[in-house]
Amino acid sequence: MLRLGLCCLFKEAPIRFRAATAKVLKQYDRGEQLARLSALCLENSRSLVAALDEVQRLGFGAFRVCSPLFPLYTHPEVGYRLDDLPQAAEIAANLARVKSRKSRYRLRLSFHPDQFTLLSSPRPEVTAASLQELDYQALLAEQIDADVINIHAGGVYGDKESALSRLAEQVVALPAPVRSRLTLENDDVSYTVADLLPICEMLSIPLVYDVHHHRCNPDGLTVAEATAACLQSWRRVGREPYLHLSSPKNGWHAKPKPHADFIDVKDFPGEWLDLNATLDIEAKAKESAVKQLMAELNLPRWGRE
Repeated sequence: MLRLGLCCLFKEAPIRFRAATAKVLKQYDRGEQLARLSALCLENSRSLVAALDEVQRLGFGAFRVCSPLFPLYTHPEVGYRLDDLPQAAEIAANLARVKSRKSRYRLRLSFHPDQFTLLSSPRPEVTAASLQELDYQALLAEQIDADVINIHAGGVYGDKESALSRLAEQVVALPAPVRSRLTLENDDVSYTVADLLPICEMLSIPLVYDVHHHRCNPDGLTVAEATAACLQSWRRVGREPYLHLSSPKNGWHAKPKPHADFIDVKDFPGEWLDLNATLDIEAKAKESAVKQLMAELNLPRWGRE
């Protein structure tokens, strides 16, 4: 059965995740910084519990957790560790509740670090910061039993082959909590499905297939061929495949990269309907877009026998 996933945020449900800026925090001494960060992390951990309850109520099968769930965790000046926070025990208890709900509802949880998390960069400081970010997300993933940390290959930097070689070197050296969850996704500018398949096969990394990106950045593979390659990459590691779907805000004949509020059902590949896979819906209308596509595809609510 195809499970549909919601990405990070809600439009209708009153569930919010709070953020912070280093500029504001640096006005305070360390004790006050940690107190404020603790309050934010506690509130966000409560929101994540509520998010899983809402996802289950709506009949969705997956949820992408917002990467800055713990704001500024890896910041070089105001960063912290969970044990530094005054309310660490309460925060950990909420993460345990998330893990329990994830299991009870049979949901799939994932992370998708931002575009600044790069393992192919020629700049050591960028790579070091990216590795720190991946360690943080793996820490959270272990706490809540999320099985995917999905990244893009990054920039080309004038030499795609060298960039992919740097990426491979970093992946091989990743600690197990990161490496076991890492996936690669084709993007709409630099790296196509065909570019990523050799490295995915060499390193046994699953490919998250984004069909919108593929349509923006084609490589000669059909949607059916790219889908088959994606499925094979997940079979190699014995896990459920992962897919992404979005529609262009201004249509395919304008600038197709910005995402639309809803999914045009014509953009849904027919090859996907009978798959046992996770499909994240990347649409601005959030849960309304997922509900609409479920109805148009006549998909049952996740978890209903």
